Amino acid sequence: MGKLRLALVLVSLLLTTLILLPLQLFAMRFRPALAARVPMWWQRVAARCLGLRVRIEGAPATDRPLLIVSNHTSWVDIVTLGSLLPVSFIAKSEVGGWPVVKWLARLQRSVFIDRTRRTATAASNSAIAARLASGEALVLFAEGTTGDGITVLPFRSALVGAAREASGADQPITIQPVAIVYVGFQGLPIDRSRMAEIAWHGHMDLAPHLVSLVEIGAVDAVVAFGTPIRFGPDADRKQVTAAAEAEVRAMVRSIRSRGLKNITVMAASPDAPILSETESG
Repeated sequence: MGKLRLALVLVSLLLTTLILLPLQLFAMRFRPALAARVPMWWQRVAARCLGLRVRIEGAPATDRPLLIVSNHTSWVDIVTLGSLLPVSFIAKSEVGGWPVVKWLARLQRSVFIDRTRRTATAASNSAIAARLASGEALVLFAEGTTGDGITVLPFRSALVGAAREASGADQPITIQPVAIVYVGFQGLPIDRSRMAEIAWHGHMDLAPHLVSLVEIGAVDAVVAFGTPIRFGPDADRKQVTAAAEAEVRAMVRSIRSRGLKNITVMAASPDAPILSETESG
């Protein structure tokens, strides 16, 4: 049964990719607003295939430009958040070299950054600032790496500083803290011993991790949207980053303390309502 489910998932994702690929290539060239939404439709199919069920707390900011600053546990975070909002992700440059994934990341209109070379920081900041200045919503996993799903690592402020380049007296950037927490497998709470089944870190291979999640068949997640922070030209990036980190930590603690209690979930699906009607481009 596990092999059959895996085959169905792969076929579904392949067919969805083949259907949406021409549309996205056209949109990326001629319809930027549509290009922001097409990847969300793909992510919703992926979420359905994984059995991902999402509880939403708070509300996404409607102001643009928007930089979402989130914790990071797994590659699943991209599906979890990407299925809810028309967003693009800020990704490390290594992703641009992974087979298959690199093409999906490019079609998601990800911004690739090189965190290993200081000389690349200015170029990365300029690329992020340009996308924000055009009115887009970007997602930054501010820890700089994936964690264990239990704790939140310190947020890095360097990339948050890219927002300064896009901000101005008449249009400050909105920074929104967001917490992504996985709370259940098949309707049962995830304890510390099973968190490794969702967390993806170190040198773990993607394929086996994907297979194990498909075999689980149902994952309960919570996405909590925190209080938006206005980031103008006079704001201190370290203070803004620290404030976002503190709120994400508080939201993660709150969610984990409640777990599956009173949980009501929204299964991400292709016909689910879009949370933000603001289009970019």
